[in-house]
Amino acid sequence: MQIYMKRYRIYFFLIAALTMTSLTMTSCLDEHPKDQLDEEAIYGSASDIYTNAVASLYNYIGGTNESEGIQGTCRGIYDYNTLTTDEAMIPIRGGDWYDGGLWNAMYRHDWTADDEPLYDTWKYLYKVIVLANKSLDIIEAKSSLLTANQKDQFMAEVRAVRALMYYEAMDMFGRVPVVLSSGETALYANALGGDTGSLADATLPSVTAASLPLQSERSEVFHFVFSELQQVLPYLPDEHSNKEGNYYGRITQPVVNFLLAKLALNAEIYMFDDWTKGYAKRPKGKDIYFMVQTADGASLLNGGKASANRSKKLNAWETCIYYCDKLAEEGYDLEADDAFNFSTHNETSKENIFTIPMDKNIYTNQFHYLFRSYHYTHGGALGWGSENGTCATIATMKANRYGEADEDTRCKKNFVAGVVKVDGKELLMDNGKPLEYQPFEVAQNLTNSKYIKTAGARMAKYEVDRTSYMDGKLQSNDIVLFRYADVLLMKAEAKVRLGENGDVELNKIRARVGMPNRKATLANILEERLLELVWEGWRRQDLIRFGKFTAAYDLRTPLQGEESGYTTVFPIPQKCIDLNKKLVQNKGYKG
Repeated sequence: MQIYMKRYRIYFFLIAALTMTSLTMTSCLDEHPKDQLDEEAIYGSASDIYTNAVASLYNYIGGTNESEGIQGTCRGIYDYNTLTTDEAMIPIRGGDWYDGGLWNAMYRHDWTADDEPLYDTWKYLYKVIVLANKSLDIIEAKSSLLTANQKDQFMAEVRAVRALMYYEAMDMFGRVPVVLSSGETALYANALGGDTGSLADATLPSVTAASLPLQSERSEVFHFVFSELQQVLPYLPDEHSNKEGNYYGRITQPVVNFLLAKLALNAEIYMFDDWTKGYAKRPKGKDIYFMVQTADGASLLNGGKASANRSKKLNAWETCIYYCDKLAEEGYDLEADDAFNFSTHNETSKENIFTIPMDKNIYTNQFHYLFRSYHYTHGGALGWGSENGTCATIATMKANRYGEADEDTRCKKNFVAGVVKVDGKELLMDNGKPLEYQPFEVAQNLTNSKYIKTAGARMAKYEVDRTSYMDGKLQSNDIVLFRYADVLLMKAEAKVRLGENGDVELNKIRARVGMPNRKATLANILEERLLELVWEGWRRQDLIRFGKFTAAYDLRTPLQGEESGYTTVFPIPQKCIDLNKKLVQNKGYKG
């Protein structure tokens, strides 16, 4: 990829000894794995290498612990992308859900560098990055046991997992360190040639094993992630990874094409290194250019220049459309019934692109969000405990036209509202009254409300697995990360930003659910993204891209000085700065 509006130098800072005991130095981790197995025993064949150096990384896409996993758990990536927006919130319910002010601060954007969940999320992301770097070194060290194709394919898949984690880190924290495997130093040095500019022309300074990583600018990390994904793309299987089989849950070519489309769509934000100058000062997508369509997969894997063999120069919006079209070519389409994508056996969906596999008898990944949302009586009727927390905002229910004659048909699929029934029977609370969720009685603090326990429409979307374990957290429904409806909405938005008509893509989604056509304006697209993608973890990114995240919305008023845009990234955790004095706090935060 090249950015033609301006030339950037990228500095990659390497921790030469990327052993597991260096995790604290590299990423502010404070954990040290024990009882490590003998490497000769676990990397003795190609199959062993794939299982233990590649496939093992997928254990970290989902999670069981708080702040770990891209989705499914709490106090991590999903919550910081959902409960900080006009989509959903966790109100204070008397003695419940205060938690030191955590959830209220999320909604108000009043987070700090000392917040433990932000530190835990940073640790999670860099733990996976460091594990990926270790895997790359292992593959290189054991390459005599692999064919050339196996080595290329294994390394590509590991780099794709690592790029996904860097994408999440860049999206949340902006300026983050880029740490590579020890083996990549020589590969980059051979591929560079000393010029400056794009990733392929980066300058690599000399560092020692004791060096701590410095931060790269956000645009540099964006550049790195995009280039990495382009480079590994030809080496990945061209398979649908949401389907059970050899590629189930893996990063394949369609998953990378989705990520490349998403990156291009957000290029204005990710190329904006001084986001505190305000949204209006961001670079414009029509002036940000990419080179796409690698002809022969030249990459660092075979020593080729990363900038070679690209055949099309497209701006950000054209690039987004290009990768969206690739997904259509790969056979993805809308399911006739949108609810099927979230059903208990959604592995055959033709719409889902990347999922976290869930099987209560096989996997340990957990899905907490229904459990966290439902009232105690509601959970009890399903045979669960439940936490009576998360609910939709008033703004979300108004966008759905809840209770109106023109209510969106997706509303009843995505939310539980009004009198609650399970198996056709009304549920009665301990006081003998029917359990009735009140969508328009939400407040940031419900302590003095008569609806303290029942305010807010609750999460639905995922079919309730009545055979699940652990209060519904171990379910059969795969967790949906990427799906084709989002691809159509990305394409519609990119076309409108390009000055073209996006009506076809927008209204294909609306027709699927029996809603009338709408003009594809940016405002309508942003609302459609809420209606279609609610509970899927995209809202923060969407509001930032549309310049709405720091504005007043729903019950939230902006913080003093927030109009600068500083809250569009989170603060670098103070514990990380304390451990690594080369890290600099993001503007607008104390540190």
